[in-house]
Amino acid sequence: MQSNVPTQTASIRVPWRVIVSCAIGSVFEYYDFFIYGPLAVLVFPHVFFPASLGSVKTLLAMGTFVVGFAARPIGGIVFGHWGDRIGRKPMLVATFSITGLSTFAVGFLPTYAQIGIAAPILLTTLRIVQGFGLGGEWSGAAMLAAEHTAAGNRGFAGSLVQAGAPIGVIAAMLAVAMVSGWLGNRGLIEWGWRLPFFASFVLIVVGLFLRMRVEESPEFTAAQKRKTIPAFPLVAALKRAPGRILCAIAIHTADVTIAMVLGVFVLGYATRVLHFSPTIFLIALISGSVANLIVAPLAGRWTDLAGASTVLLTGCALMALWSFPIFSLIHHFGIVGVFCAIIGGQIIISIIFSPLAAYFRELFAPEIRYTASSIGFQAATILGAASPLIAQLLQNAAHGATWPISLYFVAIALVAGACVLAVRGRLHIAPTPHRGCAQTVARTGADAPVTTGGRDGAAHFIPNGGFLRGDRNQDALPEDGE
Repeated sequence: MQSNVPTQTASIRVPWRVIVSCAIGSVFEYYDFFIYGPLAVLVFPHVFFPASLGSVKTLLAMGTFVVGFAARPIGGIVFGHWGDRIGRKPMLVATFSITGLSTFAVGFLPTYAQIGIAAPILLTTLRIVQGFGLGGEWSGAAMLAAEHTAAGNRGFAGSLVQAGAPIGVIAAMLAVAMVSGWLGNRGLIEWGWRLPFFASFVLIVVGLFLRMRVEESPEFTAAQKRKTIPAFPLVAALKRAPGRILCAIAIHTADVTIAMVLGVFVLGYATRVLHFSPTIFLIALISGSVANLIVAPLAGRWTDLAGASTVLLTGCALMALWSFPIFSLIHHFGIVGVFCAIIGGQIIISIIFSPLAAYFRELFAPEIRYTASSIGFQAATILGAASPLIAQLLQNAAHGATWPISLYFVAIALVAGACVLAVRGRLHIAPTPHRGCAQTVARTGADAPVTTGGRDGAAHFIPNGGFLRGDRNQDALPEDGE
């Protein structure tokens, strides 16, 4: 007997071309972050600022690093608006072009000795342009991958996009370490710092080639045909889903906070206070990134089997439990403790970060999804970026003790976990079809919804022309407060 239930022909099981084209954006984002950060401390104070400024030039160099974060929310709003209006694909080509060319251009900048004050102005300008482009990168890439993938594989597909982050970290650290080791500190400052930026050209060419060849999201195309796209997605997102946006911010802040504290604060604390070798710490960070990369697809598959809420709650619980052991291990167990603390932290980051692509897809309706997820992701990035400073202030207030930082971790984990619980009944990440639920399909009319029993008791609505395999109709998502 032929079924009257519509089929979802646009989404495929694992769209590898889409995933690779989206993941390369994450690789580039984290590659840039982890080459610019060390160079801003080691090189740029000597290259882009006059020696007469003394220690102030280091602060100014770090300021050029921070200013890129300030531009991200603006980029998120702009690219989110047009991504929800005209499509994900053109925005991803635009964001990657802007980010890639601005990063590549840093390698060509003249120094302060050559053009004076114009040098740091040009550097700051490129950082602002770069931050603007990155503001729309993750949300567009993650949503395109999730929307192209059939239910039961979205967690896994999304996690492969997220896996680009540790790949970018590893590539950046290896690039800086190789150039520094090859040329020494003097050669690095004189001209070697340009090489990692020049190397980014390879990623630009490959990334643009792949992104030009992907198709538009089938869910966005369906929303266009239904004519449900609002004129101003930002206004619609803030009106329809303010609570869910706040929850997205709180959840992503958890993994960003761990990453920033481990990569910035703990680096300084372990080398300056505990006198660990920076090289040893760098190797530990690379080892943690490898662990992150291994865990990411496992967490993605777990998301498909158990649901994103379960994975996220587990990650938040582990974050709270790991908050105190991190510093105890570093204090009392030497190099082994440093490796255990960082690898454990990176595993927790992967558990929280990997489900987010699939989770954000279910959190927001397709016509506001790019905008809403951009706001949530970039706001969380800014909050997380402030965590090393907060950690330092807490330690200073406690006269060098680290227990307030651990309590800070616990508080963030509890808030994130509470947000996951608050919206858990308002979305459903579809389980793998053959293991998820016994579906009963009955249609009583052309526009009648089909309801199916989900593993966690949620109802799945499949209207005419909607999505199959346990997807919930995004148009049926209630507004916050309903």
